[in-house]
Amino acid sequence: MLYDVAVVGSGFSAIAVTIHLLRLLPASASIAIVGDDPGFGRGTAYRTEFYIHRLNVAAGRMSVLPDAPDDFVEWLEQNGRQASADGFASRVDYGLYLRDRLASLLRDRDRRVRFDFLRAKAASCVHCGEAGLVFHLDNGAKLSARNAVLCLGVGNADLPLERGKVDPSAERRIVRNPWRLNWLSKVGRGDKICILGSGLTMIDQVLALRIHGHRGPIRVLSRRGLLAHMHARAGDRAQAVKPEFPSSREISALLAGFRGQVRAGADWRGLMDGLRPMTQGLWQELSKEQRARFLRHGLAWWNIHRHRVAPEIFSKIDSLRKDGIMTVHAGFLQAIEEGAHSASVTYIERRSRRHVTFQTDWVLNCTGMERAGVAHSPLLRIMQRQGLITADELGLGLSVDKDSRVLDSNEVPQPGLYAVGGVTAGQFWEITAVPDIRVQAKAVAGAIVSGLRQ
Repeated sequence: MLYDVAVVGSGFSAIAVTIHLLRLLPASASIAIVGDDPGFGRGTAYRTEFYIHRLNVAAGRMSVLPDAPDDFVEWLEQNGRQASADGFASRVDYGLYLRDRLASLLRDRDRRVRFDFLRAKAASCVHCGEAGLVFHLDNGAKLSARNAVLCLGVGNADLPLERGKVDPSAERRIVRNPWRLNWLSKVGRGDKICILGSGLTMIDQVLALRIHGHRGPIRVLSRRGLLAHMHARAGDRAQAVKPEFPSSREISALLAGFRGQVRAGADWRGLMDGLRPMTQGLWQELSKEQRARFLRHGLAWWNIHRHRVAPEIFSKIDSLRKDGIMTVHAGFLQAIEEGAHSASVTYIERRSRRHVTFQTDWVLNCTGMERAGVAHSPLLRIMQRQGLITADELGLGLSVDKDSRVLDSNEVPQPGLYAVGGVTAGQFWEITAVPDIRVQAKAVAGAIVSGLRQ
C-alpha cells in the first residue's frame, strides 16, 4: 500500500504532527505511524511514573493546538485536575491529554482517515524522490509513502568521559540512562549518589529518588555547577519585555544590550519571555561563527535562564541544598573506578584545578539529551551515507530549510521529506519545547496537505 504520509517516530513531535494531519486531511487519505514505543506521543518527558514531575511551562501555553490555546487547561478542568493557566501541571497528565486528543480524532469516523500504527522501527530508506519514499522496517516489512516526516528526537548524552577512563568493574554502579526507572528499586535508603549533570534531568531524578524513599547524600557534578532558575510565582510574574537589539549581531553586543536593559530595571524573566518569539529569527540572522561562539560560551547560561522550573519544584531542590543533603560541585570528570565496596569518582575542580576523589554507591548520568546530530539514529546514519540527508554544520541535527524540508547532500530539498522537533535545531534553535514544536507541526501538516491537493 502507498500511504499519503508516514510519520517516523513516536515522541511528542510525532503525535503533534499526527494530530494536525488528522485535523486537516480528508477522509480519503491515509497515515502510517512507524514507531516501537507503546506509549505513543509521550516520549521520555511525558511517560514518567511520578506526579511530582511537573511541566516546565505553564499549562496555559501547553495546548497541542496553536489555534486553541486554552485546550489543555480545559482538559484539566474536564478531568477534575487542578487547573490554572498559570500553574505547572503534572507531566503524567500532559501525556494523558495528548493520548485523549489523538483518541478523540480517531473516534470521529465521519472524517477519519485510514490510520495504521506499525510497531517497528524504520531501518533504512531505499528510495526518496518525486514518486515518494520507501522505507525498510526492522520487522522485515516495507513501507511506501508519498510524504514522510522524520520525528526522531534526540538521544541520551553519554558520560562526559572516555570509556577507557571508566573501570569495567564499576559499570554495575553506573546508570547510563536514568529514565529506565527500574534502577530505582536497587537503591538503598542511605546509599550515596553521584549525579553527573545539573540540569532538568538531574532535578527529575532527585525528585524520583526522594519519592522512592532515598534519604542518603547526593553529590551533583557538572562542568559549571549551574542550576536552573525558578519561574516567578503567579502573583509576581512580570509582563514580557520587548528586547532592544543593537545594530550589531555579534553575540557580545547582544548580551551587553540585554544586560543593560536588566540593569535599567527590566525584569530578566520578562525579557526572556519577550525574546522567545524572536529567538528563531535571531538565530537565523547569526553567522556560523556567532552560533558556534554562543554554543561554546553562552549555552550553559542560556539554559538555566530559559529553561526554568516550577516554583514548587525549585523549593524542594533548594531545601535539599540548604539541608546539606544535596551538594553541587563544578568540575571536570576524570575517572570512575571500582573500589572495595563502592565506586571511586575523580574530578578536577573548576576553580582550584585540584584533583578531588570521593566514594559513591551509584553514578547517574543526567547530562541530559545530546545534541540531535545524526549519530543517535541508525536510520539517519544510513540516509546520510546515501546522500539523502546532510547533517547541520554545527552538529545540531539535520539540515532543513525554513519550511522544515530535509536537504540532501547537495543542500537541495528532498521532495515530500520533512523533519520536526529537536532534529531541526540547526535551522530553528528554539525547537525543543511544546509551544514551538506545535507551530512547526501544524505548518508541516499544512504543507503536506497542500501538496496532496495539487
